[in-house]
Amino acid sequence: MSPTALTSTPTRLRIRHETEVAYQGSAASSYNEVRMTPLTLPTQTVLDSRVTVSPATPTWSYWDYWGAQVTVFDLLDPHARLMVTATSLVETSPAPPLPVPPPRAELTEQVQGSRLIEYLIPTQRTSLDAELAEAAAEAAEAVRDLDAHEAATAVVDLIRGRLDYRPGSTGVQTTAAGAWSLRAGVCQDFAHIAAALLRAAGLPARYVSGYLHPRPEARTHEPVAGESHAWVEYWAGDWVGCDPTNGTRTGESHVVVARGREYGDVPPHKGVYHGAPGSAPTVRVEFTRTV
Repeated sequence: MSPTALTSTPTRLRIRHETEVAYQGSAASSYNEVRMTPLTLPTQTVLDSRVTVSPATPTWSYWDYWGAQVTVFDLLDPHARLMVTATSLVETSPAPPLPVPPPRAELTEQVQGSRLIEYLIPTQRTSLDAELAEAAAEAAEAVRDLDAHEAATAVVDLIRGRLDYRPGSTGVQTTAAGAWSLRAGVCQDFAHIAAALLRAAGLPARYVSGYLHPRPEARTHEPVAGESHAWVEYWAGDWVGCDPTNGTRTGESHVVVARGREYGDVPPHKGVYHGAPGSAPTVRVEFTRTV
């Protein structure tokens, strides 16, 4: 993986994330939860964040098992449209130096008996079929004598040599095996495959949902259209972020919202409703660098 470009001063990003659902007729009621509030971490500080809903309704929040802030709301009156708007101002810093990875045998000991083991277990979207299992076995053999950082780089190179980034080629239900067979996918698929292969090689890996400013060179106060993003973090004595879609480490243009084993643990919007069929959500994300 190539390193991300580092800057000497923190970056401030204002992020506006809109999700709109329109119904054919109206929904009698709906029950929703969203994960759109960035986390405060050593490399990012949330200066302001809020989630608003239209039609207006009270919201409340809680922290889920994986450490994400979840905003919850119910709409109990008929509504033909639902709009969720999340805005945040986040100050981000360059990634810290890579930690010195422990020997692989010591890393294995760290995992056993700790919560790290949850990030080694296959999930619905990261399970291996015969074709991906063969690739995983070859990758595990190839990285057996490499340290964690070298192994992660080899896995990312393997994925980028196999998959084309092709918007619209897959959906949120697509599995790592399905995208591997298709040889194409979006950031979610790159992250799921990376998690699957890293786990097969004995490295705990977690799925990260968040944002990536698509044009970090944009002028300050210039709005830039973008989208949500996904990448992975692997364990090397500490968690290290890498972006398999772009072949880089994570940096100050990445904003972490939630982490889990796969997309199903951290969907940006999840809900159920009663009523007429709804259209696919329309999502708009806008970034503005303020510093």
